[in-house]
Amino acid sequence: MTSTESIKHTFERNKRALTLKPSMGRGTAKTRAKLVDGLHFEVEDGAWKMNVDMSEKSGGTGLAPDPGVYGRSALASCLGINYALHAAAEGLEISSLEIEVQADYDSNGNYGTIDQPPGYRQVRYVVAIEADASEGEIQRFVEEADKHCPYLDIFVRPIDVQREVRVVASQE
Repeated sequence: MTSTESIKHTFERNKRALTLKPSMGRGTAKTRAKLVDGLHFEVEDGAWKMNVDMSEKSGGTGLAPDPGVYGRSALASCLGINYALHAAAEGLEISSLEIEVQADYDSNGNYGTIDQPPGYRQVRYVVAIEADASEGEIQRFVEEADKHCPYLDIFVRPIDVQREVRVVASQE
């Protein structure tokens, strides 16, 4: 079975299972970030371990990508995986696919030097895709696939975020 056939088979199997029992698609993912030193964090999510740091100009050591790199990477790769997944399910052969995420920022909000939100001011993405379909069919495909991309949804829809603070007693 080719990769495309395998992806299509898995997509269809999962879709059937979720249609029969929607609760199978619900859960809670947990990621922990632990301060190593300065602005350097070790992040763990299941079997995956990553490091996050800030650049030297931002007070870090530059030992690892900053959170913005991971956020933009999550969006770009989620879009790409989503296109490849839905293309396989539809029998669309993609011969080339690249997604570029562009994010405009202004660090003033982060440092509190002016009254503005600290996040991105605008996020754009450019999809370069070559497939065995007409331009119109590809445009329609991308439009439809975007409706099912989890990280695109996170970027465009307000999400309920809740904070809990646990104060740990000092071990003096």
